[in-house]
Amino acid sequence: MIPIVSIVGKSDTGKTTLIEKLIAEFVKRGYSVATIKHNLRGFDIDHEGKDSWRHKKAGARMTIITSPHQLALVQDVDHDHSLEEIRNIFVRNVDIILSEGYKGNPFPKIEVFRQALNRPLLCKKEDNLLAVAADIKIDAGVPCFDINDAKGIADLIENQFLKNKTNENPV
Repeated sequence: MIPIVSIVGKSDTGKTTLIEKLIAEFVKRGYSVATIKHNLRGFDIDHEGKDSWRHKKAGARMTIITSPHQLALVQDVDHDHSLEEIRNIFVRNVDIILSEGYKGNPFPKIEVFRQALNRPLLCKKEDNLLAVAADIKIDAGVPCFDINDAKGIADLIENQFLKNKTNENPV
């Protein structure tokens, strides 16, 4: 089973920046990474007037856009899929999945925190909080890393979920 680690936090804390750094660190170590971004407001990856947009507008339930180097799937769904569903249906041939958002999921989480935003942590240790990445030291009962310490955070994730491939995610 491919392990999933969620990077969570309030808006503008640096979740995407941390994920970018973690991806680069894992790729440098020889791992393949998939990411899943959750957006409650919805999104549009296709552009008005393009062929695939026209296909969807005409009523296609699923449109696949492909090239020699990329493949994208746009599919109507009847519910907000869980990380587990997305992993089991769509994700193959990677060593780890990093998700952004999904703060209520049961998978291990690393919360990104910025003191200047003056907001409390979203998660507790009981919420499967694995660590905190912050611009100040926080005692949350889990390791606290500097927000820029992608190497240290990657070490933690690697030791917990990648070094021993038989170590399954706790979900």
